[in-house]
Amino acid sequence: MTTELEALLAKMKSLENELIEELQKQEKIFSYEIRKRKVYFEENAIIRDKEYIKTLYLYLRDAPIKHIVSAPFIWSCLIPALLLDAFCSLYQWTCFPIYGIPKVQRQDYIAFDREYLNYLNFIEKINCAYCSYMNGLFAYLQETAGRTEQFWCPIKHARRIKNLHSRYYKFFNYGNAAEYRSKVAMIRRDFSDLE
Repeated sequence: MTTELEALLAKMKSLENELIEELQKQEKIFSYEIRKRKVYFEENAIIRDKEYIKTLYLYLRDAPIKHIVSAPFIWSCLIPALLLDAFCSLYQWTCFPIYGIPKVQRQDYIAFDREYLNYLNFIEKINCAYCSYMNGLFAYLQETAGRTEQFWCPIKHARRIKNLHSRYYKFFNYGNAAEYRSKVAMIRRDFSDLE
């Protein structure tokens, strides 16, 4: 890995940390705090937010028919997602210890916290839970696949890809046969940044 690439990666990590810090400032603005993965709102925020809740009747009355018709198709994806989740967890539980790959902590990717928002009605909370689960699940799957790829085939793609997973920066450049053969065993074990 070149020093310029390392510098860019360090800059990205720094910006990511800055972004997280900035997002956490929202806790003060919107009067909540997070303790042990649970969100607690101040009483004044609860009262304020309840003024914005849309009743189920109004929510359903105002919903475009195309949203109502498409909902069963959206929700039908939940069954294969649950199966994928179960198989991914089973895969990690059985295979990762064999190869010495650190397990991905599912709870770091799937977050259910929108149920604490007092301005959402029941249907909105259920829909938010669905989206939280699906997006979190795919992030969890991507990290699991990224760690697997680091072990089995840590080679960058020749063509540009849209979204890079967290392990990609450790991979060998496409076409660099000498470095691949001389260092692949080392890269397969290089998960020190996860500790």
